[in-house]
Amino acid sequence: MIHSLFLINCSGDIFLEKHWKSVVSQSVCDYFFEAQEKAIDVENVPPVISTPHHYLISIYRDKIFFVSVIQTEVPPLFVIEFLHRVADTFQDYFGECSETAIKDNVVIVYELLEEMLDNGFPLATESNILKELIKPPTILRSVVNSITGSSNVGDTLPTGQLSNIPWRRAGVKYTNNEAYFDVVEEIDAIIDKSGSTVFAEIQGVIDSCIKLSGMPDLSLSFMNPRLLDDVSFHPCIRFKRWESERVLSFIPPDGNFRLISYRVSSQNLVAIPVYVKHMISFKENTSSGRFDVTIGPKQNMGKTVEGVVMTVHMPKAVLNMNLTATQGSYTFDPVTKVLTWDVGKITPQKLPNLKGIVNLQSGAPKPEENPSLNIQFKIQQLAISGLKVNRLDMYGEKYKPFKGVKYITKAGKFQVRT
Repeated sequence: MIHSLFLINCSGDIFLEKHWKSVVSQSVCDYFFEAQEKAIDVENVPPVISTPHHYLISIYRDKIFFVSVIQTEVPPLFVIEFLHRVADTFQDYFGECSETAIKDNVVIVYELLEEMLDNGFPLATESNILKELIKPPTILRSVVNSITGSSNVGDTLPTGQLSNIPWRRAGVKYTNNEAYFDVVEEIDAIIDKSGSTVFAEIQGVIDSCIKLSGMPDLSLSFMNPRLLDDVSFHPCIRFKRWESERVLSFIPPDGNFRLISYRVSSQNLVAIPVYVKHMISFKENTSSGRFDVTIGPKQNMGKTVEGVVMTVHMPKAVLNMNLTATQGSYTFDPVTKVLTWDVGKITPQKLPNLKGIVNLQSGAPKPEENPSLNIQFKIQQLAISGLKVNRLDMYGEKYKPFKGVKYITKAGKFQVRT
């Protein structure tokens, strides 16, 4: 199935490669580099590239391309999911999935890849099993290993692999028993010139951090579970219980994991938390134009909109911009023609505004179309879909755990047409 894996940074350097069957030459990545050159943005590189003898299936995570080489036809989503598991495992082991972290822990990276894939087929991808097989790096362990010559690979088979609950190891003990859930929602939206919604969708996940002793059996219920479409579950969830009662019943893995991911695609359920007033115009036969943008909160249930950043890809004819911001700071890159306005937090009493003059190249024709505004923002303690956790019950253990739920709404691909 998966023949080889290449890790490529943003500069186009292959800094790590792993082969499970025969060695595939690095020259196979030339097809990937060609596709990367054609794509305007890193996110627009096609995830599946067909070559005369191979398929290249890739993902982009944390400024790294994970490019797998396939020789036979396989379901692409199967490979993409595995590559995300690899990136998540690196994140879990090293605290970050960066080029530096991977190079610093290259031995553990190869050990992990050897365990996660056996002759090209996924074997152990659960974090709990991997941590018993290959111990995560610590400074003390690194020193001991360098002196004694021992390795991070465990001597015994993981306890999870011997049970019918492979995602949880046996004999877990904690002095403080805690269960935390983060409900994180991203809004993807396109707003047209008049301010009405062309497209809106919410992509949500529930990330969990469970530190509970023994073998607890949890039930998580929601106030309004019917909101959720297209739900994707962690293997620990009992699907029949969800189908009949809309309750998440599961024996949790130990530590951090993604419980579910979901979508809310019904347009009338998607509230747009910010509005943008804009006036961008380029005059005919003159080398200037006007730029005036105001951002304000809307349908945010009394919560503060923060971390607001606006990026605009200006037309190629733009030389520079003389603007005044009532809040935050702006930068304009005359080479890439990208305007970035870092607004910060929005206060409804004084709305942030950015306005001024746009200077065009003399003699250049008037730009045919106005640029789109891309908005980033964050709202703490709000799930914009209205999803609310009702209660968490625990069975099978006698202690009372500490429970916590946090809600965050963020902008995904949020675009305003002008």
